[in-house]
Amino acid sequence: MATVHMICGPLGSGKTAFARRLERELPALRFTHDEWMTVLFGKDPPPDRFPDHFQRVSALINSFWPKCVDLGWDVILDLNFWKRRERNEARSVAATHGAAAILYWLDCPKPLAWERIQKRNSEPKAMLIAPATFETLWPQFESPAPEESPQPVPAESPQKRRRRRE
Repeated sequence: MATVHMICGPLGSGKTAFARRLERELPALRFTHDEWMTVLFGKDPPPDRFPDHFQRVSALINSFWPKCVDLGWDVILDLNFWKRRERNEARSVAATHGAAAILYWLDCPKPLAWERIQKRNSEPKAMLIAPATFETLWPQFESPAPEESPQPVPAESPQKRRRRRE
């Protein structure tokens, strides 16, 4: 049976770093929304076009991952899952396709998240998050409720992550 690994957390919480680590540890195909956005629309898409671009990438990814599950492949969905409704929809699709679903929750203090965003902004292929955008988006994340059975993933500082790699 395939498993859908759902990664959720606010921006800067380390979702993509965790998804990449999970990808190395499991035989699974990773779908990272921000990576698709930057490949298709650039590092800094125009704000007036961003909602349309976001929805188009979401639709594209959502057309692929269930097919992978049908083939028996595990998938890692690094799609933010900021809203419970989005998490419920993904769990429903997984169940419809006969897959198990695991929700990983990366909680992170806001100062650490902003530190990570600033570091990521300097990377050539990373999506740019301006300070005002960060402040606008941060409160929009809905933490998973206990009945969603989230698997907590502790936040790591960049220094701790570097030491772990060495």
